[in-house]
Amino acid sequence: MPARVDAFRPADLTAEQRELYDRLLDSARATGSRPFPLADEEGRLRGPFNGMLLSPELGNALQELGSVVRYGTGFTPRQKELAILAVAAHERSEYEWAVHSHAALKAGLTEDQIAAVRTGSDCRLDDPLEATVLAAARELVASGDLTDDSFTEATGTLGLTRLYELVTLVGYYRMVADQLRVLRVTD
Repeated sequence: MPARVDAFRPADLTAEQRELYDRLLDSARATGSRPFPLADEEGRLRGPFNGMLLSPELGNALQELGSVVRYGTGFTPRQKELAILAVAAHERSEYEWAVHSHAALKAGLTEDQIAAVRTGSDCRLDDPLEATVLAAARELVASGDLTDDSFTEATGTLGLTRLYELVTLVGYYRMVADQLRVLRVTD
């Protein structure tokens, strides 16, 4: 399916769009390890970032939230990537899957663990925190909620602050998956 919104060319950006564009290209997302660059060879943003340029004020708020969710929580890189992959698998978001399966490998998850997250099968995790993050993220994407037992288990293992961060992380990546799907973004 073709994209519904053409990628913005840097030369065509308004001043507000250009400010956000520059901020995105200077961010940890662009400078960190990625399976492909944040911008293509012509400088057009890929993934959800092009869509952020449609409304620079909202796009800036979203990129700031995304930065905090991805880099400013108490989760380890492995825990974070397990939760993001649970969202990507459930939402069938190929862009999120490509970026975050790469990040998950870099964080030390195995190919078998990543494949298990994708298929929804049992993912062998020795760390009880990681297992709780994955179980809670899977339940959140499947139902939008946690049962009382799941909430009690998650708060007992992660603590209330980490659970709040997890709910926010899952919600953010679900929103991004929705944007990618509606705009028909594939890369």
